[in-house]
Amino acid sequence: MLGTVLPDLVKNARKDWKFHPEKKTDLFTGSCESSILAGWKRHLAVDRHFHNSAFFNEHTNAIRTAIAPVLQNSPVRPSFLAHISLELMLDSILLNEEIIDAEDLYSHLRQSDKLALNRFLELNMMDDTNHFFKFFDQFIEDNYLNSYRETHHIMYALEKICMRIWDNPLNETQILQLSAILLGYNEHLSKDYMKIFEDIEQGLGRI
Repeated sequence: MLGTVLPDLVKNARKDWKFHPEKKTDLFTGSCESSILAGWKRHLAVDRHFHNSAFFNEHTNAIRTAIAPVLQNSPVRPSFLAHISLELMLDSILLNEEIIDAEDLYSHLRQSDKLALNRFLELNMMDDTNHFFKFFDQFIEDNYLNSYRETHHIMYALEKICMRIWDNPLNETQILQLSAILLGYNEHLSKDYMKIFEDIEQGLGRI
């Protein structure tokens, strides 16, 4: 489970960290490091199926079309916001439908072998593991995933993500307009969201 979320943790801890352990699998000989690598590779496989799916294309296109007029005077790219919005809405639906339990994730992360994780990161030539572990511990403490149960927190998260990339990305009017659009789309998505997970599961079974 740690390996499955690790690509996103690394990317969010520092934007310039770009590791590819899947290209040097012979380095990870320990059982814990091999387990982390297996999770990492599963993350990549899920991303590949998701981002190449008809579901992803259909919904990101629909969201982009709906939000593009609101973003005319913003540096935020509609395609970027549509992509992130879809992923956060799916998280929210899975939590509210109790298909996933965020606390289960955090419990596993708390129990993870930090020495093995440190070895895994050093084998990937991470230059500041202390910085990563500060981020990792804060991520667990914040328990932020549970906040996605509330749809308005999705817009808050989107705004924060945009602020990391652009200066003054959204004004108050745009935030209110986007919130209304995404709230309505979230209700639409909740009627037809399981198909993508079934498709991904089938796809993973073929590799």
